Amino acid sequence: MKYSEMIKRVQSWAKERGLDKTDPHAQGLKIAEEMGEMFQAFLKGRKEDELDAVGDLQVTLIIYCLQRGINYEKCLADAYSVIENRKGKTVDGIFIKQEDIE
Repeated sequence: MKYSEMIKRVQSWAKERGLDKTDPHAQGLKIAEEMGEMFQAFLKGRKEDELDAVGDLQVTLIIYCLQRGINYEKCLADAYSVIENRKGKTVDGIFIKQEDIE
C-alpha cells in the first residue's frame, strides 16, 4: 500500500472516532508518550517494541496534523527539500549543518 493511502486510512480511522474534533494539546501529549516509548524500547534493545512505537508515533503525528489542518505529506516533502542538498558532517553520530560548523 502506498504511503499516501495509509495516511488517508489513518485519517479516516481518526475521523470515525471523533479524534479530528478533539484537543490538539492532548494529541501532543500522545506524541510525546510515543516518542518516549520508542526511545525506551531502543535503549532496552526491544526491537519489536521499537518498531511498534515508530508506527504509533507516525499515527499520532498524522492525527495531530488532521486536527490542526496541516498537510502531513507536504510537511515531509518540505522538510526533505530543505535537507536534500544540505552540506555538513557527522560528528559522534549527529549530523551538523555546514553553516553551524563555520
